[in-house]
Amino acid sequence: MFKRLFGGQDAPAAPALAVVRNITIGRTVALDPLAWRRLGDQTKFILDRDVLDITAQGTVTLDSGQFVHRFYTEDHLMLQAMSDDAAGMESYDFTLFMPWTSAYPAGERERRIWKDRLSEPVFHGAAESLPDYPRFWFEESDGRQPPVTIWETVWDDRAARAPYSKIFQTCMLYARDLPDGRELMLALEMQPENARGERGDLSHEIMIGIPLEMAEFRA
Repeated sequence: MFKRLFGGQDAPAAPALAVVRNITIGRTVALDPLAWRRLGDQTKFILDRDVLDITAQGTVTLDSGQFVHRFYTEDHLMLQAMSDDAAGMESYDFTLFMPWTSAYPAGERERRIWKDRLSEPVFHGAAESLPDYPRFWFEESDGRQPPVTIWETVWDDRAARAPYSKIFQTCMLYARDLPDGRELMLALEMQPENARGERGDLSHEIMIGIPLEMAEFRA
């Protein structure tokens, strides 16, 4: 009554963040270690725990109308899911990524070299102590292909009314087949932007990942 009389307004509600298979900020995810142990010593993906504490999550809206939902731990492990809806109700293509390398380019020359590497059909990883990875995106083409650009909106608090940051990314996904499964590699250039529009440091990242079946994790 008093708000109506004196012109007060309710504070805007916080946006509803996606909850994908019960996963969101503040929850834990239990993993089946066989998801990576079955790959033996042939994989570069090595994880020393089977529980993820989710402290942030991000969303990418693709030009196709699909959504990428990402859930992060404090040490930058990333659980990712695809969906056809913003709420993540119909989710699929689950993957788990761990950081491999992170570098800050000294200038435009290093950025051009990195973009050239991301445009080739095979990523040669000797400089990062990695094997070669064939391109997974655009795998039907043997020619050069410009990397994909996306904006990811990142939240670190479910009650927040604005995202923590937005991150502009130029990226390419790779995969190599192993005798007992598949290993993924995501290479990207990223630059965060905070709520005030201030740009952070630009970096070059590599993440190693594995596909996850729905039975291999739960929250």
